[in-house]
Amino acid sequence: MSNRNELTPIAISFRDRHVVEPGSHVDLSKIDAADAAGLEKGEQVERELQRLRAELDDLQERFYAWDKRSLLIVLQAMDTGGKDGAIAHVMQGVNPQGMAVTSFKAPTPEELSHDFLWRIHKAVPARRMIGVFNRSHYEDVLVVRVHNLVPDDVWRRRYDEINQFERFLADSGTVILKFYLHISKEEQAKRLQERLDNPDKTWKFALGDLKERELWNNYMEAYQEALTKCSTEHAPWYVIPANRNWYRNLAITSILVGTLKELNPIYPKPDPSLKNIVVS
Repeated sequence: MSNRNELTPIAISFRDRHVVEPGSHVDLSKIDAADAAGLEKGEQVERELQRLRAELDDLQERFYAWDKRSLLIVLQAMDTGGKDGAIAHVMQGVNPQGMAVTSFKAPTPEELSHDFLWRIHKAVPARRMIGVFNRSHYEDVLVVRVHNLVPDDVWRRRYDEINQFERFLADSGTVILKFYLHISKEEQAKRLQERLDNPDKTWKFALGDLKERELWNNYMEAYQEALTKCSTEHAPWYVIPANRNWYRNLAITSILVGTLKELNPIYPKPDPSLKNIVVS
């Protein structure tokens, strides 16, 4: 008789399932935002998340001590897509000393006086650090494109400039993971209404969210082109179905843990001069 406490581990390659293969074309209308890989929310998923978080905690400590590489996580999504939630849940077991979150809003006058990557490069994590971008340099081929903030020939050049920038970061030792949190238009409507109906969440709602929602199809076109043109071997995009928060968290955490395990960070060897020291 099987022990109910011994649940079968989840043997799914979320990386293979959700990666945008370089050179492939992305059609978001054909990707189910409610996909959960046949899984259901429950004890098995919760156990797997607990196991992965414990692994992440250990791997991050080794990564920090190793001091050889940095890790950049890019999160992009439509409004209510779950970027904040993903950060809170996926990174909950990570030592804050070893990570930093940067949220990119509308650029300041100072930032506008520089090239579009200037403010991004300043926030790239240093060696041994994990950096999370809540929105990113991709806003300059998304919002900028949808709202016609610069001429077409300017934002179109940026795909190549972004790829070159990310290639430079990768060559300099930064591992890059990019996640697009894919929700449906219907799910967004539900989440926006929840913000209006819940007094504890109303502060998150802005009338501008409705204006942006009217441009949904334009944003889908912009995202599809960015995902298609900027998923590379050194900086892959992952399209994560995000209608179900628990699945979003499971997929991202699994991909993050798998990436760190492949890096195989190790603790540095003790200084031989410390061998005979006895603390009294």
